[in-house]
Amino acid sequence: MKNALFASRDSSPAINPISPARELGAYEEMWLQPGATFKNIAERFAKDPTALPSDFVAHSIADARAREVFQALKTAGVHGFGIRINHAGDYPERLRDAQHPVELLYYRGTWELSETRGVAVVGSRRASAEGLKRAARIARELVGAGFTVVSGLAAGIDTAAHRATLEAKGRTIAVIGTPLGVTYPKENAELQAQIASDYLLISQVPVLRYSKQAVPQNRLFFPERNITMSALTEATIIVEAGETSGTLTQARAALHQRRKLFILDSCFARSDITWPATYEARGAIRVKKSEDIWDALGDHPASTNR
Repeated sequence: MKNALFASRDSSPAINPISPARELGAYEEMWLQPGATFKNIAERFAKDPTALPSDFVAHSIADARAREVFQALKTAGVHGFGIRINHAGDYPERLRDAQHPVELLYYRGTWELSETRGVAVVGSRRASAEGLKRAARIARELVGAGFTVVSGLAAGIDTAAHRATLEAKGRTIAVIGTPLGVTYPKENAELQAQIASDYLLISQVPVLRYSKQAVPQNRLFFPERNITMSALTEATIIVEAGETSGTLTQARAALHQRRKLFILDSCFARSDITWPATYEARGAIRVKKSEDIWDALGDHPASTNR
C-alpha cells in the first residue's frame, strides 16, 4: 500500500495528507462495533459528508486494527493489495449512486480497469447448460465491443462470463463477496488468483468482521457486493435467475442507480418465474437480439440472436 494519499475534506482547494493504513483500520473498527451494517455505516457518513473513517475512531485503535488486517491478509497469502477511500485518491464517484455507498474498497490488480467502460454479466449459481453458453457468448461480444466484463466470481453464470472473457483476451473485473484472502467457491481459487494478478479483483468485505462471525452472517456480504458491482458499471445483463436469486438484488440496484438493466428473452420464456415481467415494467430492457443491448449502450458490434 502507498503510505499517504491526499484528501479533499471540503469544497476548498486545500488537500490534506491522510494515512491509508489508519483509514483502513478505522473502517475495520467501525465494522466491529455491534450492529454495524452497510446501511448504518453509510448513514453515519451521510450525516458528515466530508468525514473519513478516522474521524469516528481513535487513532490508536485504528492503527492497531490496521496491523491486524495486514497480518490476517498476509496469513491468507495476500502479500500486496491496495485500497480506495471516499474523498481520497481514485475512489470512483459513481459508487456514490448506491443507496448505501461503501467508503472503502480493497483491491488487487490493475485499478485503472475500473475506469474503463464496464458491463456486469450475472445470474444463477446453478445455471443451465444453455445459460452458461449464453453468458459466455455475451461476454465474448462485450469483449469484441471493447467493454470490460464485470462479474462476481460465483459459480455458474459469473464463472462462465469471466472465463469466456479471458479466453477472448478481454478485460475482466471480479467484485467478490469475501475478503481478498478468501475464495468462494474454492474451485475458483486459480481463476481468482489470475484475475487478481492480471486484471482487477475488488472486495468491500471487512476482513476482521468476516473472520469473527459465522457463515450465515457472512452470506449477507454477497448481495451487498452486487449493489457495488452495479454502481461500478454502466449496465447489468441478467442471463438467468430464479425467483429468489440474489441476482435480483443487482436488478433492483441497477434501476435505483439509473443504470441500464438488460434481461435476456429466455428468462421471459420460463413459466416458473415472474420477476422478468416485473422488472421490465419498471424499466428493464428485454433482450431479444444483440442489437437491443448495443442500441442502448451506443455500440454496434457483430450481432448474435439469442
